[in-house]
Amino acid sequence: MSDRITVTGIRSIGYHGVYEHERREGQEFVADVELELSLADAAASDDVADTVHYGELSERVAAILAGEPADLLETVADRIVRAALAFERVDAVTVTVHKPQAPIPVPFGDVSVTLTRRREHR
Repeated sequence: MSDRITVTGIRSIGYHGVYEHERREGQEFVADVELELSLADAAASDDVADTVHYGELSERVAAILAGEPADLLETVADRIVRAALAFERVDAVTVTVHKPQAPIPVPFGDVSVTLTRRREHR
């Protein structure tokens, strides 16, 4: 399948990390989400009910980024994957969670974790 919906740069302040100061002070987290699904019905009907509403998806992702703290980016990414797969039309999802202010003791541009998951056979 080659139909996709992609939302990049969803931002929220979150309290994820293994260090106490990360949990206390928080920092910006950024997520990119790519959904694989058939968009044929939506293209034919011109009705948002026949697709995944990317505004609703983005709100869910932002809530996860700002939500319950996790030690690992892997955990945050998995929560977003599960939220995306909760949309019945989604066949697969790729999520990248960025932590641009990660406490790394050398200069760096970004650190991220990417997960790709496919829905089990329907």
